[in-house]
Amino acid sequence: MYWGVALTTLATLLLELALTRIFSVIFYYHLAFLAISIALFGLGAGGVFSYVVAGWRGSLFGKLGTLAAANSVAVVLSLIFLLSVEGEPGNLTLALVYFASAVPFTFSGAIVSLAISETVSRVDRVYFFDLLGAAGGCLLLVPFLDVFGGQNTLISVGVLFAASSSVWFNLARNGRGRAAGAALALVIVALMIFNIKRPMIDVKYAKGQKLQGERYVKWNSFSRIAVAPEPGSTRMSIVIDADAATGIAEFDFDKLTKDDREGLLYQGMGFPYVLRPGAKTLIIGPGGGWDVSRALASGSKDITGVEINPIIAEKVMKDRFADLSKRLYFRPEVRIVVEDGRAFVRRSTEKYQVIQATLVDTWASTAAGAFALSENNLYTSDAFRDYLAHLTDDGILVFTRWGFEPPRESLRLLTLADTALAELGETQTWKHVIVLREDGQLINGWGARDTVLISRKPFTAADIDRTRSELAGRIPIVYLPGDRPTNAFGEYLRTTDPAGFLESYRFDVTSVDDNRPFFFYTVQPRDLWEFVTSMSRDSADYKINRAVPLLFGLMGVSLAATALVLVLPPLMLGTRLPVERGIRRYLLYFVCLGAGYILIQVALIQKFVLFLGHPTYALVVIVFAMLVSSGAGSYMSRRLVRADDGRLQVVLGSISALVALLAVSAGVITDGAVGWPLWVKMAVSVVMIAPAGFCMGIPFPAGLARLEGWHKPSVRWAWSLNSASSVLGSASAIFLAIYLGLREAMLIGAALYVAALLLIRGTARTRLAGGA
Repeated sequence: MYWGVALTTLATLLLELALTRIFSVIFYYHLAFLAISIALFGLGAGGVFSYVVAGWRGSLFGKLGTLAAANSVAVVLSLIFLLSVEGEPGNLTLALVYFASAVPFTFSGAIVSLAISETVSRVDRVYFFDLLGAAGGCLLLVPFLDVFGGQNTLISVGVLFAASSSVWFNLARNGRGRAAGAALALVIVALMIFNIKRPMIDVKYAKGQKLQGERYVKWNSFSRIAVAPEPGSTRMSIVIDADAATGIAEFDFDKLTKDDREGLLYQGMGFPYVLRPGAKTLIIGPGGGWDVSRALASGSKDITGVEINPIIAEKVMKDRFADLSKRLYFRPEVRIVVEDGRAFVRRSTEKYQVIQATLVDTWASTAAGAFALSENNLYTSDAFRDYLAHLTDDGILVFTRWGFEPPRESLRLLTLADTALAELGETQTWKHVIVLREDGQLINGWGARDTVLISRKPFTAADIDRTRSELAGRIPIVYLPGDRPTNAFGEYLRTTDPAGFLESYRFDVTSVDDNRPFFFYTVQPRDLWEFVTSMSRDSADYKINRAVPLLFGLMGVSLAATALVLVLPPLMLGTRLPVERGIRRYLLYFVCLGAGYILIQVALIQKFVLFLGHPTYALVVIVFAMLVSSGAGSYMSRRLVRADDGRLQVVLGSISALVALLAVSAGVITDGAVGWPLWVKMAVSVVMIAPAGFCMGIPFPAGLARLEGWHKPSVRWAWSLNSASSVLGSASAIFLAIYLGLREAMLIGAALYVAALLLIRGTARTRLAGGA
C-alpha cells in the first residue's frame, strides 16, 4: 500500500516538473509556471473526483489499479496532444491544453485521495510515503531530462503509472490486472525506446512556428538546445527553448581581416574594448562566442567566459560545432567556466577591466522558473555592487538590453548602477555612465539595442573625448557625461529629485535587489490594462511583461478553483453533510496549510538559487529537503501530537517562528558561505531548511486524523482543498515576490500557519461538544 502511494507520487511530481520544460519550449516562458498550477488544480479536482470513484463497484485496490492504468495512457495521449498544437495558441487552445494536461493529475489526485481516506488511521505513514515518492521524483528529474529529453521523460511517467497499476491490482488479488499492468508498462517502455532512436512523438511546433532545419538537439533540466541556420542565412545559431538565440561566431583570429576587426569593435557591444584595448575580461553568458571574439579582436590575452548551460559550452562550442567557430573556446587566451555568472563573480577573488553581459535573459524557463516567471539575479543592485567591486579602478561594466521609447530595461540599468555606486561611495553616477544605441529604427518595434557602460571610477576626460571621436558617424551616443539632458537617461542622471522622477515616470524602472529580483517587469500596476490593450505584440517588452496580467488572471482562476472545490463535495455528499457546527470553518485550516506550504517553498527556491549557483540545484535541493524532512515529520506526527490540540498548536507556532527566522537570516548565512564547495553548500541548505520542513510535515496528517474523528467523509474534501489552495499559493508567491519581495512572501507564508493555529483553537470547543 505504502509503495503504491510512493510510486504514484513519484510519477506525479516527475510529470509536473517535466511538463514545465515542455511548456517552456512549445509555448512562451511565462506559460511554464502554469504547469504547476495545472498540476495542483488537477490534484484538487482528483480529490473531488474520488467521491465519484468511491461509489463505483469493486474493491478499493481494483479501482486504484484501473485509475493508474488509465493514467499511464492519459499521460502519453496528453503529450501527443500538446506536441500537436500548431500556430499561436488562442484562448480556446489554451483552455484545451489546460484541461488535457490536468487529466493525469486528476487521476493521480483521486488515487492518493482514496488511499489516504481509506487508511486515515495510518495517515502519518501514508503521507510519509507520499512525500518520499515525491522526493524521489524530484531526484529523478535531472538525470531523466539529461538522458531522455523532455518528451521521453513524460513517456517514462506513463511507465511508472503502469507499474503502479500492477502494484494496486496485486493488492486486489487480481492476477489478470497485475499482468495487464506489467504488460502495459513494457509496451510504453518499447514506445519510449523507439521514440529515442526514431523520434516520432517530438517537438515539431514551438512558439507558433514549425521547427525546421535543426542540425542538433539536446535537452537538459533547464533547456532544450538546438543548432539551426539563422533565418535567411547559412550562419548557424544556437537556439534555446526554440526562442532565444545566439549566433556562432566564425572568425579566424590567426587571419583576422581589418574589416572583421572593425566590425567587431565598432558597435555598441564592442566599444568597451576600444576604450580598454587588451582588457582582462569577464563575459557572463558568452553563448556562441561573439563577446569573446570582440575581446580577442582588441588584443585581450585573458578572457574568462562564464556560461550557465553546459550543452552550449561543452557539447556545441567544444565538441559538435567546435570547428565552425574555428575552435574559439580552445584558444589559449580563453577560459570557459560552466557556472551561474553571478555565483562565479561572488566567489572570484580576481579583478577585471571589463565585465560584460549582452542580452542575457532567463526567458527559457527552468523548472524552478516555472514558479518564478523570469526572475534574474544578474540584474539587481546587489549584483551590480558585486560586479563593480570586481573591477579595477579603470574598469568598465557593460550591459546590453533592449531599447524603447520611453526607455525601460536600459534605464533601469542606471537605477541599479546608481544604488550600487552609492553603496561603494560614488555619489555622482552621471560621471560614470555612457549609453550607446544601435538599430534605432526598431525602437518602436522589437526594440533597439542599448549598450550601457558603467565605470568603477568616473570616466576621464580622455575617455569622453575618445568616445566622441571614435564613434562620430558610426554609433549614436544617447548619453555622455557632461551632455545637457535631452532624453530620459540624462534627465534621470542629472535630476535633483530622482525619487520624484521615478514616481512620475510612465514605467517602473526603480532599482530591484536580491529580495525582489524581477528586473524585467517594468509595467506599472496602474497601467496593466492599457499595456495589454495597446502595446505592440511584436516587441520584446510585450513578450516579457505579458506574464504579469496573466499572473493576475491566474490569481482569479485560483480563487475560483478553491471556491469550486469548497462547493462541489457538499453537493456530492448530499444528505451526508455534517450537521455539526464548525466543520466547514475547520476546512479552512487545510486551505491555510496548502497555500502556506507552497508559498514558503517557492520563495525558498528563489532565495537559494544564488547560493547554490544554479536554478536546477536550488529546485532539487530545496524541494528534496522539504519533502524528505516533511515526510519525517509526518511519520512522527502521531507520536508527537497524540491527538492533542495543544500540542498541534505548539507545532504550528514553531513553524511560524522557524520560517520567520529563516526569512530574515538565510541571506546572512548564505553570504558568508558563498565560497564553499558545492556539496558543503547543499548540506548547509538542507540543515537550514530541515527543522522547518520537519515541523511543516506534521499539521496535515494530524489535521486529517482530527477530521476523521469528526466527520470521515470530509477527509477527501480536505485533501481537495489542500491541493486547490496550493494553486492559489503558487500564484500568490509570485505576485507577492514581485510587489513585496521574497522575504515578505515567506513571512506571509508563516502568517498562514498562525491562521491555521487560530482555526485549531477556534474549533476545539465545537469539536469536543460534538463528541469527536
